[in-house]
Amino acid sequence: MNAAPSRPAPADWAMLCTLGMIWGGSFTASEIALEGFSPFLLVGLRLTLAALILTPLAYALGAPLPGFSASQDRRVWAHIAGLALLSNALPFSLLTWAQQHVTAGYAGMSMAVMPLMVLPLSHVFVPGERLTKRRLTGFSAGFLGVAILVGGGALDSSGAGAEIWAQLACLLAALCYAGGSIVTRLSPPAPMAAFSAGSVLLGAAVLVPLSLALEDPGALSPGWGAWGAALYLGAVPTGAAALLLVTLVRRAGPPFLSLVNYMVPVWAACFGAVLLGEPLGWRFGLALALILAGAAWAQGASLPGLGRRRRGAGD
Repeated sequence: MNAAPSRPAPADWAMLCTLGMIWGGSFTASEIALEGFSPFLLVGLRLTLAALILTPLAYALGAPLPGFSASQDRRVWAHIAGLALLSNALPFSLLTWAQQHVTAGYAGMSMAVMPLMVLPLSHVFVPGERLTKRRLTGFSAGFLGVAILVGGGALDSSGAGAEIWAQLACLLAALCYAGGSIVTRLSPPAPMAAFSAGSVLLGAAVLVPLSLALEDPGALSPGWGAWGAALYLGAVPTGAAALLLVTLVRRAGPPFLSLVNYMVPVWAACFGAVLLGEPLGWRFGLALALILAGAAWAQGASLPGLGRRRRGAGD
């Protein structure tokens, strides 16, 4: 059994911030890639590139893909399939389609609701995870933030007729990610590198044939910018970032890694504003504050290594 992670060091905080920046920037990269690629082809390409990176990485780390002979391995593969669907194929497709109609900042902002969606799912599916009064209060504050985000127009409208459906698709993607985290938590023990590699392999196996059936690659003529953004999406946010993720979990543990969920929306909005000129409406700040405050309160968040108040049964 691995030793318990030590208190996060400055290097761990640097890796965490780097991951938040990489994943937050992926929404801007998608916006650029969509200028030359259709949504499902882009997702298929992204997953294929990630699989080409993560699979040899897993073997290099001494974490080969599980077999199929043992019942434990088959259970792991069942959870890998759930992760491939809920954390790769579905949310990537939903977000990439949605970004044809909403800004990159909005798509990234919607990811801030994921920790709030984990709360009721954990209450139902994860033993010992209760939806306490404290968590319910945080959930309510976050829900108000979501209402402002969708109903009030946190970011300026793109003018697309399908914008409301795209906004809902972003929130559905966040729900998928929340479900993926539950699937991962309930999985039998397995090396994270192998788990991640298997999920992108299965995701690519589903999305590549589907994208070829739905969209015609011959009708596309992507420029260098779109190609560069597509390659970046597969190589960095989906592929190479896994090396940082595995290293960080081994050094500081999963609870510390979960703090990245609060950084991604901010980076997404900043990249969208600076690189794409997406204006930020005043409701953006209010919605973001409510969502993040609600999530932090519901989870009793504190900076790792600085301690946490012991809560009573009624919290």
